[in-house]
Amino acid sequence: LPSILSGLLGRASIFAVMVAAFAMGVIMACFCEVSSRFAQTGGPYLYAQAAFGRFLGIQVAWLVWFVRLTSCAANANLFVIYLGEFWPHAGQPAAKVAILTLLIGILAIINFFGVRAGTRVSNSFTVAKLASLLLVIVAGGIYLVGMHRMIPAASVIPAPHAWPRAIVLLIFAYGGFEAALISAGEAKDPRRDAPFGLFAALITCAIIYALIQWVVVGILPDPGHSDRPLADVARIVIGHSGAALVAVGALFSIYGYLSGNILATPRITFALAESGDFPSAFARLHPRFRTPYFSILVFAVVVWLLALFGSFAGNATLSAGSRLFYYGLVCAALPVLRKKQSSPALLHVPGGVVFAVLGVLICAALLAQIEYDKSLILLAAVAVALVNWLIARKRKAPGQMRPGLHG
Repeated sequence: LPSILSGLLGRASIFAVMVAAFAMGVIMACFCEVSSRFAQTGGPYLYAQAAFGRFLGIQVAWLVWFVRLTSCAANANLFVIYLGEFWPHAGQPAAKVAILTLLIGILAIINFFGVRAGTRVSNSFTVAKLASLLLVIVAGGIYLVGMHRMIPAASVIPAPHAWPRAIVLLIFAYGGFEAALISAGEAKDPRRDAPFGLFAALITCAIIYALIQWVVVGILPDPGHSDRPLADVARIVIGHSGAALVAVGALFSIYGYLSGNILATPRITFALAESGDFPSAFARLHPRFRTPYFSILVFAVVVWLLALFGSFAGNATLSAGSRLFYYGLVCAALPVLRKKQSSPALLHVPGGVVFAVLGVLICAALLAQIEYDKSLILLAAVAVALVNWLIARKRKAPGQMRPGLHG
C-alpha cells in the first residue's frame, strides 16, 4: 500500500495518512456511541437491524462477509507479491494458481479439522506483523536522519482524482476495527471498553502508517513503482539480509491474518444461518469434527477466486467500498437510535448528530470514487443480499445473534 499511495500522491501521501485518520475518527466517533448501546454479538449487523430493520441488517451482514472475503483475497495477493522476493516467478499465472491453492487450501483443511488447531496456527504468527513494521521504521528513520533527508523530495504532482482514490485505499488500511465489535458478546464490558479501544487503535495505526509512509517516500528512489516497498527499504538500509527478513516477516504476518480470518469468518456466517438471516446451508456442521464445514468451504473457494482473478489494489478497493457502505449506515443509525431510545447509550458523543451527518457525507463522497467495475461487483453483492432478504422475510424474524457462535 505505501507504494500505491506514493505513486498517487508522492510525498503528500504522508499527509493523506493523517487525513484518512481524521475521516476514520469521525466514523469511529459514531461507532463509539452506537456500540455503547449494545453488549451482544453482531457489530454493524446488529446496529443496522436495530436502527433500520431486518432488510438493512441482512444487507450489512452480507457486506461484512464480503469485506472479509475481499480483505483476505487482497492479503493473498500480497503473499504472492512478497514471495517474489525469494522466487521471482511467483507472479506467473501457473505459479500463482499453485501458491494460492496451497495457501488457502491448507488453512481451510486445518480449520476443517477443528477450532483448536486453527487457533494455534493463528496465534503463532502474530508477532511478525509489528516486528516487521518496527524494523523498517527504526532502521529507515535512523538512515534518513543520518543522511539529513528528513523531508522527502517532491516526486509526484497529484492528479485531481488521486486524493480521493488514496483515501479510499487508506480506508482499507484503517478498516477492520468493526471485527472487535462483532464479537462484543464475548467481551467483559464492551459498552465501556470499545470507545477507548477504538481510538487507541486508530492513534497507534495512524502513527505507524505515517512513519512507514515517510520512510518509504524518503528512502526509495522511485517508491511508486516498488512491488515490495518495505523489503526494498530494508535492502537499501540494512542490505539483502534485511530485505529477506522483512519479506519473511510480511509472509508470516499475511499467513497469520488469513489463518485468523478462515478461523473466525465462517463462524459468523454459521451464526447468521442459525438465526435465519443467511441460507441454512451455512449452518451445516460436520458430524465428527463439529466444524461449520460448508461455511469454511465457501469462504475458502470465494477467497481463492477473488485472489486469482483480482489484484491487491482491486481487492483492497472492493473491501473499502463495502466497508464505506455500512460505515455510513452506522453513522446514520446514531440519530435514529437516539430517537428510538430502545436501549440506553453508555456514551453520548458531544455533537453526535453533526458527526453522524459528516460521517455519512464522507462515506458517500468516497463511495462515489469507486471505479465502475468495482461498483458493479458491489452492486452484485447487494443484489445477492436482496434475494436473501426476500427469502428470509418469509420466515419468523430471528432474535439477536447469540454470543460465542462465531469463534
